[in-house]
Amino acid sequence: MKMRIVATALSAVAGLTLSAVPAIAAPAPGPPPAAPPAPGAAPAPAARPNVTRVVAKRPLKGRERLRIYSAAMEREVVIDLQRPKGADKSRAKRPTIYLLDGAEARDDESGWYAKTDVASLASTENLNVVTPVGDPHSYYTDWQRVDPGIGRKYMWETFLTKELPPIIDRDFGGNGRNAIAGASMGGVAALTLATRRPDLYTGVAGFSDCANISSGPNKFFTQWDISRGGGNSMNMWGKFTDPDWEAHDPYLHADKLAGKTIYMSSGNGIPGEYNAVSSDPMNETLAGIFLEFGSALCTGQMTSKLKELNIPFTSNIHPVGTHRWEYWRDELRSAWPVLMKSLGLRQ
Repeated sequence: MKMRIVATALSAVAGLTLSAVPAIAAPAPGPPPAAPPAPGAAPAPAARPNVTRVVAKRPLKGRERLRIYSAAMEREVVIDLQRPKGADKSRAKRPTIYLLDGAEARDDESGWYAKTDVASLASTENLNVVTPVGDPHSYYTDWQRVDPGIGRKYMWETFLTKELPPIIDRDFGGNGRNAIAGASMGGVAALTLATRRPDLYTGVAGFSDCANISSGPNKFFTQWDISRGGGNSMNMWGKFTDPDWEAHDPYLHADKLAGKTIYMSSGNGIPGEYNAVSSDPMNETLAGIFLEFGSALCTGQMTSKLKELNIPFTSNIHPVGTHRWEYWRDELRSAWPVLMKSLGLRQ
């Protein structure tokens, strides 16, 4: 009897001991190993970093067509570059001039090459000429947001002042000395960029532009101009009360142009010698009269501001002339020695 009781007790203790030990689950099976690549298969391409870089280059009409990926705009941008002959084989450095188009910037090439003789002017200089291609009505500025009508967010100020110059200087012989010029919309942008990045440019020229862009009437004009390209100025600098308008107004920041070589010009809206060559004389001349008359008023206001600040400048206000490339071609010729002097290529 005693033996049966002891055996029963030992059996109970053993059961308690075993139940106190926690169960250890078997590890869950891991994912199956990746299948080895098939013999001869190319490895998967690595993701490209979001870095501004030249992605393509080809010759075009005596210059180079560059396709540059802009990290700021997250897309490729087209730039034309003219360098002296033999520049590829030389380590010599040279200054750079940036030329900006008007509001109706072309997609095939800059108006400066399509409508002026800049190629000939630059051919005798130790100089880089850079012209952006396309993006009409962009004002070459950083927009606040994507514009649904345009389908993209412009970030031209960042591209032109931060991303592109290091590439031109490092890869294409730029020496860090720059000038910038533009016509109409491009003239506004040239003056704006020169006031926002005064360290970057030694010379600036504006042809038929309107520098005091944040004044009441000029805001409405800018809104109308951008709408012609399908965009909305509210997506550029916000509502008319947004401080971005005044922040991008060269007239309000004209003091930043001190020490620079400055050239400004306009007609006065009266039709001149080139108005007879239009294929649509009535509509084009009427628009040109309106636009150039406004440009003349704006140019007068800007030059008065520069006088008030005792900042030297060269101006050329013509007794005739409308808003046309033929007049800007002539003005580029007149401004050329002034701009070359700002780059150290003239005495």
